[in-house]
Amino acid sequence: MATTVGRDTGEYGEKVVAVEPGGIEPVAAADRHGRPRQLFWTWASPNLEFATIFVGVLAVSAFGLSFAQAVVAVAVGNALGAVAHGVLSARGPRFGVPQMVLSRLAFGYRGNTVPAALMSVTAGIGWFAVNSVSGAFALGTLTGMPVLLCLVIVVVLQIGIAFFGHNLVQAYERWIFGVLALVFAIGAVFTFAHAAPGAVAGTGGVGGFLLTVGAAFGYTAAWNPYAADYTRYLPEGVSGRAVGWAAGGGLFVATTVLMATGAAAATLGESDGSPTAAFTGPMPGWLSALTLLAIALGAVAANALNVYSGTLAFLTLGVRLPPAWRRAVVALAFGVVGFLLAWLGLADAGTAYEHFLLVIAYWVSPWLGVVLTDQWLRRGQGGLAPLLTDTARNGWPGLAAFGVSAVASIALFANQTLYTGPVPRAVPEVGDVTCFVGFGLAAALYAVLGRRWVRA
Repeated sequence: MATTVGRDTGEYGEKVVAVEPGGIEPVAAADRHGRPRQLFWTWASPNLEFATIFVGVLAVSAFGLSFAQAVVAVAVGNALGAVAHGVLSARGPRFGVPQMVLSRLAFGYRGNTVPAALMSVTAGIGWFAVNSVSGAFALGTLTGMPVLLCLVIVVVLQIGIAFFGHNLVQAYERWIFGVLALVFAIGAVFTFAHAAPGAVAGTGGVGGFLLTVGAAFGYTAAWNPYAADYTRYLPEGVSGRAVGWAAGGGLFVATTVLMATGAAAATLGESDGSPTAAFTGPMPGWLSALTLLAIALGAVAANALNVYSGTLAFLTLGVRLPPAWRRAVVALAFGVVGFLLAWLGLADAGTAYEHFLLVIAYWVSPWLGVVLTDQWLRRGQGGLAPLLTDTARNGWPGLAAFGVSAVASIALFANQTLYTGPVPRAVPEVGDVTCFVGFGLAAALYAVLGRRWVRA
């Protein structure tokens, strides 16, 4: 039977079937537990799913790359996102608070509401809908049940895990890792064995390569605002380097292997049916069934993190709810909204996926530029914890660097169906480099504007 325990008593500890108390408060020393190595499967499991594979498919089928070009491009994008993820994850044990609370160091208490709101929407609702759809299609193809019924089953599982909180989320990622790794490894071997890498010449050029790097980075870096959420329960004295390597390594290995598998699958040609059926169609029946089951379980692994971290970001906005259940209640609300959005997207799943990945990178990149620069400027400083709860700090340097960089990079470099900036219109070969411009500009602006802010 589930229990609800108090944050201040340290009774939560390592209990798995217990509703995590509180919300974004610092984790008590008595509740600290775990080892850095667990972060490998914490970040590998949620990326062993179809949404990861589909990035590799897009690299060949939509961005016009050859198989070899696609593998290099996704590896570059994933490496950039994984390195940033490792750096951010290493800070969690020191402060014991979620990543969006740590973001207040750069943005101030009030200024941080902007990235926190973006995070809560893209994670708790956007990604939730994307992964729920792929999981529903996989379960529907496997069982023959109506897709809407499959969507309900997948969503209930996801919300249930996120409702209980941190320990059950971590436990599910650990339990499911072996299953997902084995099934997808077999599926990857089959796909590579039957792929025809030389059949796709690769006509995307530099633009297609940069689009793929941006999409892969958008996918991997989209996890960056979650980083400290899953390291804050580790003992304060753990090695930051071990934390960073485990978190970044799990993320990089899973995303790169599965995106490469997707690129190989794109050389096999397409089959009729849902996107997941197109991927598993060429496989023998037994492997197709196992892969479809793994896709559904992988969607649950990804969305357990999406809902959980989305609720933490929402609470960072300063929403006032009853302390004991506020995180769990917000998780339920996010699940309902995400379900409705996923339901509406069943009829045209995947059409806007590439745009969704790039749009996420549009805001994550300048946020990351500000946060990493702030962390570099504060290196060696102590006594930062009071800054996380100082409501008087508006954080105008961080917000200004973020806002100017995001607007300027999107206005000039965005390459979307609804809007194309002057740079890609004039030089189509450039593809979409919005995320890289946004990151670099934000980092440079904050290095200038934030230096005095940090010293003060």
